[in-house]
Order: sequence, then structure tokens, then C-alpha cells
Amino acid sequence: MADDLDELLDEVESKFCRLSKPGCPDGVRTQGETKNRPREEEEPTKAASSGERARFSKISTKHSNEEEDLDEIIKDIMDGKNFVQSPVKCISKCPTLAAETNIASTQAQGKRCCPVYLGGSTAPYGIGTNISQRTCDRLRCTACDFRVLHSDDYQWDKSCDYLFFRNNMPEFSKLRTKMVKKKGTRAYACQCNWRSIDELTDLSMDRQLHWVCSKHTE
Repeated sequence: MADDLDELLDEVESKFCRLSKPGCPDGVRTQGETKNRPREEEEPTKAASSGERARFSKISTKHSNEEEDLDEIIKDIMDGKNFVQSPVKCISKCPTLAAETNIASTQAQGKRCCPVYLGGSTAPYGIGTNISQRTCDRLRCTACDFRVLHSDDYQWDKSCDYLFFRNNMPEFSKLRTKMVKKKGTRAYACQCNWRSIDELTDLSMDRQLHWVCSKHTE
């Protein structure tokens, strides 16, 4: 912008020098000479001065507009950065996302039967509740830490004893030797206890069993 102003001043000075009489290097006329100057000579001078002022005003306006445009561009860039950062903050604080995460975590942990039911082969498996009386198929013994085996339409032979299950659990092929076919009955066993069940039974009613639901994931 400074270079344009210098050029403008040089151009104005050179024009005024041309209009002054020869021998006046500074382009300054005396008072008498100004009065005697023809009217035709004054008009171009005024026109030239008006044109230079208009040009100067145009250049100043141009630079002012360029500075305003630059400010607008910088402002847009800053606004763009804020727009990008805002969603990142929302993700960490969004209550909906936090609630969905908690629900997914609870589902991953699974659910337990309450109360826990045993039943015959006709009783459906599932999560047992007071309303939905389903038999648990996720039983584990807290005494021997074995998963409880269950087999439909079978019951245990009366000759079964503690040593038999202690030595053969959980190999079904060996346990099969002491199983008797019986329709409607379900045979349960861990390494330390066994039962033959033919009707829906609340597990809490049998105090000798240390079986618990080890959670259902589906």
C-alpha cells in the first residue's frame, strides 16, 4: 500500500510540473500568473486533481476491503476449528451414549436365575424367575467347582456313590454306565452330588446341594 501512495504522489507532482511554466521546477505559480492563467488551463488541472483523488480513494477502499476479507477468512478458519472440536467433546459427555454403554455392559455380564429351578426333561431351559419358571442349564457347584451335568430322559442307578462321581466326572462315557433310561426324568450331577428330577423343583429346597446359577449370557 505504501508503494502505491508513493507512485500516486510522484504522478501528481509530475502533472503539476508540466502545467507550470517553463523554468519553475517546483511546479509553483505566482499569484499573478495564477490570475492570468486561462480558464481552459484551470479546468484540466481540476479534472486531473479530481481523478487523482478518486484513484486514491479507490486504492484505499481496495486495500480496506482486502483487509476485511482477510479478517473474514481468519474468522471462518477459527469457526471451522471450533466446529470440528465440538463433536469430540459431546461424545465424552453425551448422556445417551453413556446410558447405551451401561446397558451393553450389563448385558455382557449376563443374568442369574432367581429362584433357581431343577426339572424333568419336559421342563424348558432358560432364566428362572417367579413368573417364568424355567430350569437352569448354567449350574455350577461351589463345593467341587464343577459344572453340573444334566441329561434328559435318564435317571441315576441306585448303586451310584460319591467315589463313582469323584472318579468319573465329567467323562460322560463313563457316567453313562450308571444311567438308566426313564422318560420325563432328568439326571443332574457334579463331582460330589447327584439327583434324578422328574418335576419342577426349587433348588433352595434341597439344602445338601451347593449348586448356583453361573449366569446366562443369552
